[in-house]
Amino acid sequence: MSNIYDLAYFQAEKARGVGAIAFAEQAIARAQAAAPLNALISDSFQSALTAAASPQAQSAHALAGIPMAHKDLFCTNGVRTSCGSKMLANFVPPYSATIVEKLASVGAISIGKANMDEFAMGSANEHSYFGAVSNPWNLTCVPGGSSGGSAALVAARVVPYATASDTGGSIRQPAAFCGVTGFKPSYGRVSRYGMVAYASSLDQAGVIAQSAADCAAVLQVMAGHDLRDGTSLDAPVPDYQKALAHSVAGLKIGLPRGIFSGAQAGLDPAVLAATRAALSSLEKLGAVLVDIDLAHLDAALAAYYVIAPCEASSNLARFDGVRYGHRCENPRSLNDLYLRSRSEGFGSEVQKRILLGTYALSAGYFDAYYLRAQRVRRLIAQAYQAAFANVDLIAMPTTPTVAFKKGQQESNPLSEILADIFTVGVNLAGLPAISIPAGFSTDLPIGLQLIAPHLAEEKLFCAAHQFQLHTEFHRAVPPTFSNATTGAAT
Repeated sequence: MSNIYDLAYFQAEKARGVGAIAFAEQAIARAQAAAPLNALISDSFQSALTAAASPQAQSAHALAGIPMAHKDLFCTNGVRTSCGSKMLANFVPPYSATIVEKLASVGAISIGKANMDEFAMGSANEHSYFGAVSNPWNLTCVPGGSSGGSAALVAARVVPYATASDTGGSIRQPAAFCGVTGFKPSYGRVSRYGMVAYASSLDQAGVIAQSAADCAAVLQVMAGHDLRDGTSLDAPVPDYQKALAHSVAGLKIGLPRGIFSGAQAGLDPAVLAATRAALSSLEKLGAVLVDIDLAHLDAALAAYYVIAPCEASSNLARFDGVRYGHRCENPRSLNDLYLRSRSEGFGSEVQKRILLGTYALSAGYFDAYYLRAQRVRRLIAQAYQAAFANVDLIAMPTTPTVAFKKGQQESNPLSEILADIFTVGVNLAGLPAISIPAGFSTDLPIGLQLIAPHLAEEKLFCAAHQFQLHTEFHRAVPPTFSNATTGAAT
């Protein structure tokens, strides 16, 4: 087997006569060897082998017969969907999410469900009922969150891609921390049907893979209008693979002065230097770098951490111990049932965000917090729109630092929130964005984030792919998982 574990590798193996069953067996072996990462919390190994023998897995589609994993907030018929929570630790959905159905229809083979921060609330993947996920580059570090399990599985070369979701950076931030490519589409581009909601106006399904080209191939299947999702956009889906071949010559990339001046608080100079170097590479390919002002960027975190908890408070009200999910033992009354079921079923981070959201939505505070945050959200969206009148893309670091040590943020929870400082604005504005590997600092990956106008995903694929054609960062493999002969971790 090869350390280059992308879709092109599988196509080459198919041409040699290797089949889907062998691919599934290899992925299962890799998953078992990577068990110390704690990235896969519900395996579907047996059903993967069964699916590998199906007609769909033998088709000519680019994803047919290729193993992958789903983040554990996408409903999978007959396979546990826990959202990383005790509340849903025994929940087995009777239906599948739209993206699960779409990928299965072209022969994709799911080997299981990826660990995540509970109900997608977190930036470290330390807030899972099933335990923290480790970063494949350094097992003492976090992989980022909330899609840390998906990013870790791809980085460790267990699977070539995994589904993920992004509410405030939950695809891009773990992709940056783990040295892989993470793509967050425009809001509404991919159906949210069957995705357990955290904050409905911010959540978006996406993909984590080794390269931008692989993200394009997966998004091509996932994207499209879905009548079962009222927020799904009825808009044509471009040919993303075709966009990969476009040149970046003349592409204008905006660099926000507030970030690239070096004055941004908390921004690691090594991260800024790697970001600048990556952009210089794009400039050599013909891109034009333009300094821009991006107003209200400093207000994005505050607005996000009012809006997201408010929506979480509403969405998670359904988990009450009555219909499904965790139910306390021997409740003494209805109020006792509600109180103990929710206190036992939800972890501390989820409880904190529910309480914050409930407070902000309460009488007397709704106008001061929620409505004001929504006004700021509109200003942020307008600021991006104004910037895109002069540039094609906007660039910035994905995260202000590289991956931090496990437990490092426990004494100061606000420092974990600051890991999202460059990502939340994209969700508030509903824009597409990608994080691509752009270098290393202290042997840990650094991510470059590119942001595009609404529904302009093909511009991101073009720029990211051309960058990856001329660099090798996305091909780097964590040393622990670099065994090229057995496909297993050493």
